[in-house]
Amino acid sequence: MSRSNEKKFKNDVQEIKEFISSYPYSTKEEYKISLNNITEYIQNEEYRNDRADYLLKVSEKDEELKVLLSLVSSKCQNYNCEECSINKYCNHYINETRKKKNLNSPKIIDLFCGAGGLSLGFTQEGFITVVANDIQECCVDTYAHNHPETPSNNIVLGDINNVIQDIEKLVGNQKVDIVIGGPPCQGFSAANRQRLIDDPRNHLYKSYVEVVDKVKPSFFVMENVKGMLNVADQVVEDFKKIGYTVSFRVLNAKDYGVPQNRERLIYIGNRKAVDNDKIFDEIASLSDDIPDFYLGDALFGLKPLEALRIKNATDYVSEKTGARIMPTTGQTNEYIEYINQSKDIKVTCNHKSRYNNDRDIEIYSRLNPGDKSDDPKIADIMPYKSRSHIFKDKYFKLEPNKLCKTITAHMKFDCNMYIHPSQARGLTPREAARVQSYPDDYFFRGSFTKTYMQVGNSVPPLLGRAIASILKQYL
Repeated sequence: MSRSNEKKFKNDVQEIKEFISSYPYSTKEEYKISLNNITEYIQNEEYRNDRADYLLKVSEKDEELKVLLSLVSSKCQNYNCEECSINKYCNHYINETRKKKNLNSPKIIDLFCGAGGLSLGFTQEGFITVVANDIQECCVDTYAHNHPETPSNNIVLGDINNVIQDIEKLVGNQKVDIVIGGPPCQGFSAANRQRLIDDPRNHLYKSYVEVVDKVKPSFFVMENVKGMLNVADQVVEDFKKIGYTVSFRVLNAKDYGVPQNRERLIYIGNRKAVDNDKIFDEIASLSDDIPDFYLGDALFGLKPLEALRIKNATDYVSEKTGARIMPTTGQTNEYIEYINQSKDIKVTCNHKSRYNNDRDIEIYSRLNPGDKSDDPKIADIMPYKSRSHIFKDKYFKLEPNKLCKTITAHMKFDCNMYIHPSQARGLTPREAARVQSYPDDYFFRGSFTKTYMQVGNSVPPLLGRAIASILKQYL
Protein backbone atom coordinates (compact mmCIF):
# COMPACT_ATOMS: atom_id res chain seq x y z
CA MET A 1 0.00 0.00 0.00
CA SER A 2 1.47 3.34 -1.04
CA ARG A 3 1.90 6.12 1.51
CA SER A 4 -0.40 8.43 -0.50
CA ASN A 5 -3.16 5.83 -0.57
CA GLU A 6 -2.81 5.17 3.16
CA LYS A 7 -3.31 8.91 3.75
CA LYS A 8 -6.46 8.81 1.60
CA PHE A 9 -7.77 5.73 3.41
CA LYS A 10 -7.23 7.45 6.76
CA ASN A 11 -9.28 10.39 5.52
CA ASP A 12 -11.94 7.97 4.22
CA VAL A 13 -12.31 6.52 7.71
CA GLN A 14 -12.88 9.99 9.12
CA GLU A 15 -15.43 10.74 6.40
CA ILE A 16 -17.24 7.48 7.16
CA LYS A 17 -17.49 8.50 10.81
CA GLU A 18 -18.83 11.93 9.89
CA PHE A 19 -21.43 10.55 7.48
CA ILE A 20 -22.71 8.01 10.01
CA SER A 21 -22.77 10.61 12.80
CA SER A 22 -24.81 12.97 10.62
CA TYR A 23 -27.47 10.38 9.79
CA PRO A 24 -30.45 9.65 12.07
CA TYR A 25 -29.93 5.94 12.72
CA SER A 26 -32.15 4.46 15.39
CA THR A 27 -31.15 0.81 15.88
CA LYS A 28 -27.93 -1.16 16.30
CA GLU A 29 -26.74 -4.52 15.06
CA GLU A 30 -23.42 -6.35 15.26
CA TYR A 31 -20.87 -4.07 13.56
CA LYS A 32 -19.31 -6.93 11.60
CA ILE A 33 -22.46 -7.15 9.47
CA SER A 34 -21.73 -3.77 7.90
CA LEU A 35 -17.97 -4.30 7.99
CA ASN A 36 -18.32 -7.47 5.93
CA ASN A 37 -20.37 -5.61 3.34
CA ILE A 38 -18.03 -2.64 3.18
CA THR A 39 -15.02 -4.88 2.69
CA GLU A 40 -16.58 -7.23 0.11
CA TYR A 41 -14.21 -8.06 -2.74
CA ILE A 42 -14.64 -6.20 -6.03
CA GLN A 43 -13.17 -7.79 -9.12
CA ASN A 44 -10.40 -5.76 -10.75
CA GLU A 45 -10.65 -2.91 -8.24
CA GLU A 46 -7.27 -2.55 -6.62
CA TYR A 47 -7.91 0.80 -4.92
CA ARG A 48 -11.26 -0.06 -3.34
CA ASN A 49 -10.03 -3.51 -2.27
CA ASP A 50 -6.94 -1.97 -0.64
CA ARG A 51 -9.24 0.45 1.18
CA ALA A 52 -11.29 -2.51 2.37
CA ASP A 53 -8.15 -4.17 3.76
CA TYR A 54 -7.26 -0.93 5.53
CA LEU A 55 -10.73 -0.70 7.10
CA LEU A 56 -10.48 -4.28 8.35
CA LYS A 57 -7.17 -3.49 9.98
CA VAL A 58 -8.30 -0.20 11.53
CA SER A 59 -11.59 -1.61 12.82
CA GLU A 60 -9.72 -4.02 15.10
CA LYS A 61 -8.55 -1.12 17.28
CA ASP A 62 -10.95 1.76 16.55
CA GLU A 63 -13.81 1.44 19.06
CA GLU A 64 -15.57 4.56 17.79
CA LEU A 65 -15.67 3.08 14.28
CA LYS A 66 -17.13 -0.17 15.65
CA VAL A 67 -19.92 1.69 17.43
CA LEU A 68 -20.79 3.71 14.35
CA LEU A 69 -20.68 0.67 12.06
CA SER A 70 -23.12 -1.06 14.40
CA LEU A 71 -25.64 1.67 13.54
CA VAL A 72 -25.13 1.15 9.82
CA SER A 73 -25.57 -2.60 10.26
CA SER A 74 -29.29 -2.10 10.80
CA LYS A 75 -29.53 -1.01 7.17
CA CYS A 76 -27.37 -3.90 6.02
CA GLN A 77 -29.63 -6.37 7.83
CA ASN A 78 -32.60 -5.14 5.82
CA TYR A 79 -30.72 -4.56 2.56
CA ASN A 80 -31.56 -0.85 2.65
CA CYS A 81 -28.43 0.17 0.77
CA GLU A 82 -30.03 3.25 -0.80
CA GLU A 83 -30.84 4.58 2.66
CA CYS A 84 -27.34 4.04 3.99
CA SER A 85 -25.20 7.14 4.53
CA ILE A 86 -21.93 5.39 3.63
CA ASN A 87 -23.02 3.36 0.62
CA LYS A 88 -20.45 5.09 -1.62
CA TYR A 89 -17.70 3.65 0.61
CA CYS A 90 -19.24 0.18 0.57
CA ASN A 91 -17.88 -2.47 -1.79
CA HIS A 92 -21.11 -4.48 -1.54
CA TYR A 93 -23.14 -1.49 -2.66
CA ILE A 94 -20.72 -0.82 -5.50
CA ASN A 95 -20.95 -4.45 -6.63
CA GLU A 96 -24.76 -4.35 -6.51
CA THR A 97 -24.86 -1.00 -8.34
CA ARG A 98 -22.81 -2.43 -11.18
CA LYS A 99 -24.92 -5.59 -11.35
CA LYS A 100 -28.06 -3.49 -11.70
CA LYS A 101 -26.59 -1.47 -14.52
CA ASN A 102 -27.85 -2.98 -17.71
CA LEU A 103 -25.00 -4.20 -19.89
CA ASN A 104 -26.88 -2.69 -22.80
CA SER A 105 -27.05 0.74 -21.17
CA PRO A 106 -25.50 3.50 -23.32
CA LYS A 107 -21.89 4.28 -22.49
CA ILE A 108 -19.88 7.48 -22.35
CA ILE A 109 -16.29 8.62 -22.03
CA ASP A 110 -15.87 11.87 -20.09
CA LEU A 111 -12.70 13.79 -20.92
CA PHE A 112 -11.58 16.68 -18.70
CA CYS A 113 -14.32 15.43 -16.39
CA GLY A 114 -13.76 17.85 -13.51
CA ALA A 115 -16.00 17.07 -10.57
CA GLY A 116 -18.33 15.08 -12.81
CA GLY A 117 -21.31 17.41 -13.29
CA LEU A 118 -21.79 16.65 -16.98
CA SER A 119 -21.39 12.91 -16.35
CA LEU A 120 -23.90 13.08 -13.54
CA GLY A 121 -26.51 14.49 -15.90
CA PHE A 122 -25.85 11.60 -18.29
CA THR A 123 -25.86 8.92 -15.58
CA GLN A 124 -29.17 10.27 -14.26
CA GLU A 125 -30.50 9.46 -17.74
CA GLY A 126 -29.24 5.89 -17.59
CA PHE A 127 -25.77 6.19 -19.13
CA ILE A 128 -22.67 4.45 -17.76
CA THR A 129 -19.25 6.10 -17.71
CA VAL A 130 -16.62 3.77 -19.16
CA VAL A 131 -13.62 6.10 -18.84
CA ALA A 132 -13.15 9.48 -17.17
CA ASN A 133 -10.06 11.66 -17.03
CA ASP A 134 -8.81 14.83 -15.37
CA ILE A 135 -5.45 16.28 -14.47
CA GLN A 136 -6.58 17.52 -11.03
CA GLU A 137 -6.33 14.94 -8.26
CA CYS A 138 -9.18 16.49 -6.27
CA CYS A 139 -11.47 16.21 -9.31
CA VAL A 140 -10.60 12.55 -9.85
CA ASP A 141 -11.21 11.83 -6.15
CA THR A 142 -14.56 13.62 -6.25
CA TYR A 143 -15.54 11.85 -9.45
CA ALA A 144 -14.61 8.40 -8.17
CA HIS A 145 -16.50 8.89 -4.92
CA ASN A 146 -19.72 10.03 -6.58
CA HIS A 147 -19.64 7.68 -9.57
CA PRO A 148 -19.30 4.21 -8.03
CA GLU A 149 -20.61 2.67 -11.26
CA THR A 150 -17.23 3.40 -12.87
CA PRO A 151 -14.21 1.26 -11.90
CA SER A 152 -11.62 3.42 -10.17
CA ASN A 153 -8.98 2.00 -12.54
CA ASN A 154 -10.85 3.73 -15.39
CA ILE A 155 -10.91 7.15 -13.74
CA VAL A 156 -7.54 8.31 -14.97
CA LEU A 157 -5.54 10.98 -13.21
CA GLY A 158 -3.12 12.85 -15.44
CA ASP A 159 -2.59 14.21 -18.91
CA ILE A 160 -5.11 13.20 -21.56
CA ASN A 161 -2.23 11.63 -23.51
CA ASN A 162 -2.29 8.88 -20.89
CA VAL A 163 -5.84 8.15 -21.96
CA ILE A 164 -4.98 8.27 -25.66
CA GLN A 165 -2.17 5.75 -25.20
CA ASP A 166 -4.28 3.33 -23.13
CA ILE A 167 -7.73 3.90 -24.64
CA GLU A 168 -8.08 0.43 -26.18
CA LYS A 169 -7.15 -1.22 -22.88
CA LEU A 170 -9.44 1.06 -20.86
CA VAL A 171 -12.46 0.59 -23.11
CA GLY A 172 -11.91 -3.11 -23.74
CA ASN A 173 -14.65 -4.69 -25.81
CA GLN A 174 -17.28 -2.13 -24.81
CA LYS A 175 -18.98 0.03 -27.41
CA VAL A 176 -18.74 3.73 -26.56
CA ASP A 177 -21.84 5.64 -27.61
CA ILE A 178 -20.88 9.21 -26.75
CA VAL A 179 -17.68 11.07 -25.87
CA ILE A 180 -18.36 14.12 -23.71
CA GLY A 181 -16.18 16.80 -22.16
CA GLY A 182 -14.90 20.33 -22.23
CA PRO A 183 -11.22 20.85 -23.10
CA PRO A 184 -9.64 23.68 -21.08
CA CYS A 185 -10.02 26.80 -23.09
CA GLN A 186 -7.75 29.63 -21.99
CA GLY A 187 -6.91 30.48 -25.57
CA PHE A 188 -10.59 30.86 -26.44
CA SER A 189 -11.40 33.20 -23.59
CA ALA A 190 -13.23 36.40 -24.43
CA ALA A 191 -10.36 38.23 -22.79
CA ASN A 192 -7.94 36.79 -25.33
CA ARG A 193 -7.96 38.87 -28.50
CA GLN A 194 -6.22 36.32 -30.70
CA ARG A 195 -8.39 33.29 -29.91
CA LEU A 196 -6.48 31.14 -32.36
CA ILE A 197 -7.21 27.45 -32.41
CA ASP A 198 -3.47 26.87 -32.80
CA ASP A 199 -2.76 28.63 -29.51
CA PRO A 200 -0.46 26.22 -27.59
CA ARG A 201 -2.92 26.30 -24.69
CA ASN A 202 -5.53 24.73 -26.94
CA HIS A 203 -3.61 21.56 -27.73
CA LEU A 204 -6.01 19.74 -25.40
CA TYR A 205 -8.80 20.40 -27.87
CA LYS A 206 -6.73 18.53 -30.47
CA SER A 207 -6.37 15.64 -28.00
CA TYR A 208 -10.13 15.54 -27.60
CA VAL A 209 -10.48 15.18 -31.38
CA GLU A 210 -7.91 12.38 -31.32
CA VAL A 211 -9.84 10.39 -28.70
CA VAL A 212 -13.05 10.74 -30.71
CA ASP A 213 -11.20 9.53 -33.79
CA LYS A 214 -9.82 6.49 -31.95
CA VAL A 215 -13.03 5.46 -30.20
CA LYS A 216 -15.46 6.42 -32.99
CA PRO A 217 -18.57 6.95 -30.86
CA SER A 218 -21.95 7.55 -32.46
CA PHE A 219 -21.99 11.07 -30.98
CA PHE A 220 -19.77 13.51 -29.18
CA VAL A 221 -20.75 16.46 -27.00
CA MET A 222 -18.14 19.15 -26.45
CA GLU A 223 -18.81 22.17 -24.26
CA ASN A 224 -16.76 25.33 -24.05
CA VAL A 225 -16.82 29.08 -23.54
CA LYS A 226 -18.61 31.33 -26.01
CA GLY A 227 -15.20 32.60 -27.17
CA MET A 228 -14.77 29.35 -29.05
CA LEU A 229 -17.42 30.58 -31.52
CA ASN A 230 -14.60 32.45 -33.21
CA VAL A 231 -13.03 29.18 -34.32
CA ALA A 232 -16.26 27.23 -34.81
CA ASP A 233 -15.66 26.76 -38.53
CA GLN A 234 -12.28 25.23 -37.78
CA VAL A 235 -13.81 22.90 -35.18
CA VAL A 236 -16.44 21.76 -37.69
CA GLU A 237 -13.70 21.13 -40.26
CA ASP A 238 -11.51 19.16 -37.83
CA PHE A 239 -14.34 16.79 -36.97
CA LYS A 240 -15.46 16.55 -40.59
CA LYS A 241 -12.03 15.14 -41.43
CA ILE A 242 -12.67 12.20 -39.06
CA GLY A 243 -16.18 11.51 -40.32
CA TYR A 244 -18.48 13.65 -38.14
CA THR A 245 -21.09 16.25 -38.99
CA VAL A 246 -21.22 18.99 -36.38
CA SER A 247 -23.62 21.67 -35.23
CA PHE A 248 -23.19 24.13 -32.38
CA ARG A 249 -25.31 26.44 -30.26
CA VAL A 250 -24.98 28.55 -27.16
CA LEU A 251 -27.21 27.08 -24.45
CA ASN A 252 -28.12 28.85 -21.23
CA ALA A 253 -28.40 26.60 -18.19
CA LYS A 254 -31.20 28.79 -16.81
CA ASP A 255 -33.52 27.36 -19.48
CA TYR A 256 -33.14 23.89 -17.97
CA GLY A 257 -33.93 24.63 -14.34
CA VAL A 258 -30.54 25.96 -13.22
CA PRO A 259 -31.01 29.19 -11.17
CA GLN A 260 -28.21 31.19 -12.77
CA ASN A 261 -27.27 32.78 -16.05
CA ARG A 262 -24.71 30.36 -17.44
CA GLU A 263 -24.12 30.37 -21.18
CA ARG A 264 -21.97 27.63 -22.68
CA LEU A 265 -21.13 26.78 -26.25
CA ILE A 266 -22.19 23.22 -27.03
CA TYR A 267 -20.97 21.23 -30.05
CA ILE A 268 -22.85 18.07 -30.99
CA GLY A 269 -21.42 15.82 -33.67
CA ASN A 270 -22.42 12.44 -35.04
CA ARG A 271 -21.49 9.91 -37.71
CA LYS A 272 -25.00 8.47 -38.11
CA ALA A 273 -26.33 10.99 -40.63
CA VAL A 274 -28.58 12.47 -37.93
CA ASP A 275 -29.64 16.11 -38.18
CA ASN A 276 -27.78 17.79 -35.31
CA ASP A 277 -29.87 20.95 -35.62
CA LYS A 278 -32.99 18.87 -35.03
CA ILE A 279 -31.36 17.53 -31.86
CA PHE A 280 -30.67 21.06 -30.67
CA ASP A 281 -34.26 22.06 -31.41
CA GLU A 282 -35.49 19.16 -29.30
CA ILE A 283 -33.15 20.10 -26.45
CA ALA A 284 -34.42 23.68 -26.63
CA SER A 285 -38.05 22.51 -26.52
CA LEU A 286 -37.44 20.85 -23.14
CA SER A 287 -37.33 24.25 -21.50
CA ASP A 288 -41.04 24.73 -22.17
CA ASP A 289 -41.87 22.19 -19.45
CA ILE A 290 -39.22 23.16 -16.89
CA PRO A 291 -40.13 25.78 -14.26
CA ASP A 292 -37.96 28.83 -13.71
CA PHE A 293 -35.99 28.74 -10.48
CA TYR A 294 -34.10 31.50 -8.69
CA LEU A 295 -31.36 31.88 -6.11
CA GLY A 296 -33.77 31.78 -3.17
CA ASP A 297 -35.05 28.40 -4.37
CA ALA A 298 -31.51 27.00 -4.30
CA LEU A 299 -30.69 28.37 -0.84
CA PHE A 300 -33.95 27.21 0.72
CA GLY A 301 -33.76 25.06 3.84
CA LEU A 302 -29.98 25.14 4.35
CA LYS A 303 -28.78 25.71 7.89
CA PRO A 304 -28.00 29.43 8.55
CA LEU A 305 -24.29 30.01 9.16
CA GLU A 306 -21.92 32.71 10.28
CA ALA A 307 -18.64 33.62 8.61
CA LEU A 308 -15.56 31.90 9.99
CA ARG A 309 -13.53 34.44 11.95
CA ILE A 310 -10.46 32.28 12.60
CA LYS A 311 -7.79 32.75 9.95
CA ASN A 312 -6.12 29.69 8.37
CA ALA A 313 -8.61 27.36 10.04
CA THR A 314 -10.47 25.80 7.12
CA ASP A 315 -10.69 22.47 8.97
CA TYR A 316 -12.44 24.12 11.92
CA VAL A 317 -15.95 22.77 12.52
CA SER A 318 -18.68 24.35 14.62
CA GLU A 319 -22.46 24.68 14.76
CA LYS A 320 -22.16 28.33 13.76
CA THR A 321 -19.81 27.96 10.78
CA GLY A 322 -20.82 24.54 9.43
CA ALA A 323 -19.07 21.32 8.47
CA ARG A 324 -18.18 19.31 5.41
CA ILE A 325 -20.87 16.75 6.39
CA MET A 326 -23.91 17.62 8.50
CA PRO A 327 -27.52 16.52 8.98
CA THR A 328 -30.05 18.09 6.67
CA THR A 329 -32.70 20.40 8.11
CA GLY A 330 -35.34 18.35 6.31
CA GLN A 331 -36.82 21.43 4.64
CA THR A 332 -37.43 21.11 0.93
CA ASN A 333 -39.12 22.75 -2.06
CA GLU A 334 -39.75 22.02 -5.72
CA TYR A 335 -36.20 22.88 -6.79
CA ILE A 336 -34.54 20.80 -4.07
CA GLU A 337 -36.78 17.87 -4.95
CA TYR A 338 -35.81 18.37 -8.59
CA ILE A 339 -32.03 18.29 -8.12
CA ASN A 340 -32.23 15.51 -5.52
CA GLN A 341 -34.49 13.47 -7.84
CA SER A 342 -37.07 13.26 -5.01
CA LYS A 343 -34.65 11.17 -2.90
CA ASP A 344 -34.91 11.49 0.87
CA ILE A 345 -31.36 12.71 1.41
CA LYS A 346 -30.51 12.96 5.12
CA VAL A 347 -27.14 14.71 4.90
CA THR A 348 -25.83 17.97 3.48
CA CYS A 349 -22.26 18.01 2.18
CA ASN A 350 -19.74 20.86 2.01
CA HIS A 351 -21.95 23.43 3.76
CA LYS A 352 -19.16 25.28 5.51
CA SER A 353 -18.44 29.00 5.60
CA ARG A 354 -15.05 30.51 4.84
CA TYR A 355 -12.92 32.99 6.75
CA ASN A 356 -13.75 36.67 6.48
CA ASN A 357 -12.10 39.58 8.22
CA ASP A 358 -14.08 42.07 10.29
CA ARG A 359 -14.07 44.70 7.51
CA ASP A 360 -15.59 42.35 4.94
CA ILE A 361 -18.20 41.09 7.40
CA GLU A 362 -19.16 44.70 8.10
CA ILE A 363 -19.42 45.40 4.35
CA TYR A 364 -21.57 42.31 3.88
CA SER A 365 -23.91 43.32 6.70
CA ARG A 366 -24.40 46.90 5.43
CA LEU A 367 -25.29 45.97 1.86
CA ASN A 368 -28.79 45.13 0.72
CA PRO A 369 -29.52 42.54 -1.98
CA GLY A 370 -28.52 44.01 -5.36
CA ASP A 371 -25.99 46.45 -3.85
CA LYS A 372 -22.38 46.45 -5.04
CA SER A 373 -19.03 48.09 -4.35
CA ASP A 374 -20.06 51.63 -5.31
CA ASP A 375 -22.92 51.75 -2.81
CA PRO A 376 -22.66 54.81 -0.52
CA LYS A 377 -23.42 52.65 2.54
CA ILE A 378 -19.89 51.23 2.40
CA ALA A 379 -18.02 54.26 1.03
CA ASP A 380 -16.21 54.85 4.33
CA ILE A 381 -14.76 51.32 4.54
CA MET A 382 -14.55 50.33 0.87
CA PRO A 383 -10.94 49.09 0.45
CA TYR A 384 -10.72 49.87 -3.30
CA LYS A 385 -11.66 53.57 -3.33
CA SER A 386 -8.77 54.61 -5.59
CA ARG A 387 -9.73 51.97 -8.14
CA SER A 388 -13.50 52.01 -7.72
CA HIS A 389 -13.99 52.27 -11.49
CA ILE A 390 -12.21 48.92 -11.85
CA PHE A 391 -13.63 47.18 -8.80
CA LYS A 392 -17.24 48.39 -8.89
CA ASP A 393 -18.37 44.74 -8.82
CA LYS A 394 -15.77 43.56 -6.32
CA TYR A 395 -18.56 43.27 -3.78
CA PHE A 396 -22.02 42.18 -4.77
CA LYS A 397 -24.89 41.04 -2.58
CA LEU A 398 -26.99 38.45 -4.33
CA GLU A 399 -30.74 38.82 -4.82
CA PRO A 400 -32.89 35.88 -3.73
CA ASN A 401 -35.72 36.53 -6.20
CA LYS A 402 -33.43 36.67 -9.25
CA LEU A 403 -31.06 34.39 -11.11
CA CYS A 404 -27.72 34.04 -9.40
CA LYS A 405 -24.63 35.60 -10.86
CA THR A 406 -22.69 32.98 -12.84
CA ILE A 407 -20.82 30.69 -10.46
CA THR A 408 -17.09 30.67 -11.31
CA ALA A 409 -13.88 29.15 -10.01
CA HIS A 410 -12.87 32.61 -8.73
CA MET A 411 -14.78 31.66 -5.60
CA LYS A 412 -11.69 29.76 -4.48
CA PHE A 413 -10.07 33.17 -3.80
CA ASP A 414 -13.01 34.97 -2.21
CA CYS A 415 -16.80 35.18 -2.32
CA ASN A 416 -17.08 38.97 -2.27
CA MET A 417 -19.07 38.86 -5.50
CA TYR A 418 -21.30 36.14 -4.08
CA ILE A 419 -22.52 37.58 -0.78
CA HIS A 420 -25.39 35.65 0.76
CA PRO A 421 -28.61 37.68 0.43
CA SER A 422 -29.50 37.54 4.14
CA GLN A 423 -26.40 36.35 6.02
CA ALA A 424 -23.16 38.36 6.40
CA ARG A 425 -20.91 35.91 4.56
CA GLY A 426 -20.14 34.53 1.15
CA LEU A 427 -21.84 31.47 -0.30
CA THR A 428 -20.61 28.11 0.96
CA PRO A 429 -19.46 25.42 -1.51
CA ARG A 430 -22.81 23.65 -0.96
CA GLU A 431 -24.81 26.77 -1.74
CA ALA A 432 -22.78 27.26 -4.92
CA ALA A 433 -23.28 23.56 -5.74
CA ARG A 434 -27.03 23.96 -5.28
CA VAL A 435 -26.97 26.85 -7.75
CA GLN A 436 -25.10 24.54 -10.13
CA SER A 437 -27.87 21.90 -9.59
CA TYR A 438 -25.82 19.24 -7.78
CA PRO A 439 -27.76 17.01 -5.36
CA ASP A 440 -27.11 17.61 -1.66
CA ASP A 441 -25.24 14.33 -1.12
CA TYR A 442 -22.74 14.99 -3.93
CA PHE A 443 -19.57 15.20 -1.85
CA PHE A 444 -16.73 17.39 -3.12
CA ARG A 445 -13.34 16.13 -1.95
CA GLY A 446 -10.06 18.01 -1.66
CA SER A 447 -9.07 21.16 0.19
CA PHE A 448 -11.68 23.77 1.05
CA THR A 449 -10.59 26.15 -1.72
CA LYS A 450 -10.55 23.32 -4.26
CA THR A 451 -14.17 22.50 -3.50
CA TYR A 452 -15.01 26.00 -4.73
CA MET A 453 -12.84 25.49 -7.81
CA GLN A 454 -14.55 22.21 -8.68
CA VAL A 455 -18.03 23.65 -8.27
CA GLY A 456 -17.16 26.80 -10.23
CA ASN A 457 -15.71 24.88 -13.19
CA SER A 458 -18.63 22.46 -13.40
CA VAL A 459 -21.15 21.89 -16.12
CA PRO A 460 -24.52 21.97 -14.31
CA PRO A 461 -25.89 18.42 -14.08
CA LEU A 462 -29.36 19.62 -15.16
CA LEU A 463 -27.92 20.96 -18.41
CA GLY A 464 -26.12 17.66 -18.98
CA ARG A 465 -29.31 15.77 -18.22
CA ALA A 466 -31.29 17.77 -20.79
CA ILE A 467 -28.74 16.98 -23.51
CA ALA A 468 -28.54 13.30 -22.51
CA SER A 469 -32.32 12.86 -22.46
CA ILE A 470 -32.52 13.77 -26.16
CA LEU A 471 -29.37 12.05 -27.40
CA LYS A 472 -30.28 8.67 -25.93
CA GLN A 473 -33.30 8.59 -28.22
CA TYR A 474 -30.97 8.52 -31.24
CA LEU A 475 -28.75 5.65 -30.12
